[in-house]
Amino acid sequence: MRRVVQFSTGNVGRHSLRAIIGRPDLELAGVHAASPAKIGRDAAELCDWGEPTGVLATDDVEALLALKPDCVVYTALAETRPVEAIEQLSAILAAGINVVGSSLVWMVAPRHAEDWVREPLEKACAAGGSSLYINGIDPGYSGDTLVHTALGLVTRAESVAVQEIFDYGNYDDAEFTGAAMGFGVAEDAELPPLYLPGVVASMWGGQVRSLAAALGITLDEVTQRTERWFTPERIDCTMMTVQPGEMAAVRFATEGVLNGKVVITMEHVNRLTSAAAPDWDFPPDGHSGVHRVVVEGDPRIEINTHVSHPVLDPTDAGCISTAARVVNAIDWVCDAPAGLVSVEDIPQTAVLNGLLW
Repeated sequence: MRRVVQFSTGNVGRHSLRAIIGRPDLELAGVHAASPAKIGRDAAELCDWGEPTGVLATDDVEALLALKPDCVVYTALAETRPVEAIEQLSAILAAGINVVGSSLVWMVAPRHAEDWVREPLEKACAAGGSSLYINGIDPGYSGDTLVHTALGLVTRAESVAVQEIFDYGNYDDAEFTGAAMGFGVAEDAELPPLYLPGVVASMWGGQVRSLAAALGITLDEVTQRTERWFTPERIDCTMMTVQPGEMAAVRFATEGVLNGKVVITMEHVNRLTSAAAPDWDFPPDGHSGVHRVVVEGDPRIEINTHVSHPVLDPTDAGCISTAARVVNAIDWVCDAPAGLVSVEDIPQTAVLNGLLW
């Protein structure tokens, strides 16, 4: 039985919290919440679990570390506060506690992450004899597991493209996802940080370089491109109301270039309702979202992954899958040697832990 602390209860965290409570091989030891409205509430209330757990949410990190859990599931937003997140993760790891998480996407491919984010986490793992594993569905699964599957089906690959194409209209997260991506921002307003020069390439570049290394190629450069779409008509959706002249869709990509040609692409195409960016790529067959890999080669391979749920929106279903990527790895990561863990380190059969319970 692994004792686990859930760190944050947002769009991903509430799903990982629910998974931890329901798993017979995990014991919920504590819950961290930053919102004053959540502090002191039973964990069950924060994830719609039917029965009280007796575990109350707190913002006292030291008290949670004093519980000496085997693992912390870290799903707190990190992309808009990376320095603070690195400090929190370092404190947990240096205390000898393993971490699995979906945040700090720079670390999805840790061996190819930039020094400023990787080095302090490496030092914390060494100091505490602990392990850190970061993954998700994108970045993560589509660019490091699905793409490996696709590439294993060709005798020769000319190029590979990984895409997330999603309608975020029903995603109730204007405060973070909406603001970070710049939805509802006028064209002449200050650029959101995501679209500043080098930011997209910094965040997704590690996965591009990791895939290039797996293919045995040395890229000439890793570049980025971004394009925003501003609506001529008002758009009303769960995320927000977008007025004419404000951004309602965006596509951005990190690209690996070899001999003057783009050979690896990792791209997001995100919109608010199907009225936005009608000329851009859409998911197939009327789906609201897809994680897609296309390999141009011999033969051509295209794999489309759709997530769904009988009650929740597909964007919420994607958050469940994101949570699954780390919760299912807890046992393996706790047994792993100290240090940074990459997805390729973990045998895929070792994360089939969400079945038959």
